Amino acid sequence: MSRLYGEQHRARQDQFDSRKMADRVEELAVVTEISEEAAAFIEQRDMFFLSTVDHQGRPTVSYKGGEAGAFVRVVDEHTLAFPSFDGNGMYFSMGNIDGHAEVGMLFIDFEKPHRIRVQGKASVSADDPLLSTWKEAELVVRVTVSELWQNCPRYIHRYQKVKDSHYVPKADCETPVAAWKRVDEVNDVLNDKDRQKVEESGGTMPIEEWMSYVQSGDEKA
Repeated sequence: MSRLYGEQHRARQDQFDSRKMADRVEELAVVTEISEEAAAFIEQRDMFFLSTVDHQGRPTVSYKGGEAGAFVRVVDEHTLAFPSFDGNGMYFSMGNIDGHAEVGMLFIDFEKPHRIRVQGKASVSADDPLLSTWKEAELVVRVTVSELWQNCPRYIHRYQKVKDSHYVPKADCETPVAAWKRVDEVNDVLNDKDRQKVEESGGTMPIEEWMSYVQSGDEKA
């Protein structure tokens, strides 16, 4: 019996005569434990895509980024953990996980290329013992892996990394305040801590200035 495929998948597989191939891929590639090789790959990633489901059953995908080698951790052969840093205040992914534990994760190396997909059940905690090991982490997400498999690298375009985002929290430097928090139209809804950071960073700016940074690719965005 398949761990992955339902009737809707089988219907498409039969349409294109790929049922046997799909079964072979699952047989050969899909595992339920994190191997040493997969762990090494995952822990070296500085970003991944996280898929969650909201309270209306709608899927959403979020980009998560951090410091390579210190972002996602393999706790054991069944468990991954990663931090939730300061965001835009929506807590969309975190709230989705609180309401619906099933998640998907996609880890990609664009330079090789190579990718690993993960399915699992996640939980979010503000009291996780790992919390203090990530600078400025607000929450810790732990994912219990149900399926993991390596995808064919076909169709992955090759890209080279230019530099880290200067917003990624690192132990040896001060993290700048997010530029969008300096936009004058959001200043009145900032919490006291963020409002003080904005003042220390030069005060507010018009939204047009921030958008010019975004559109030009300026790292000040």
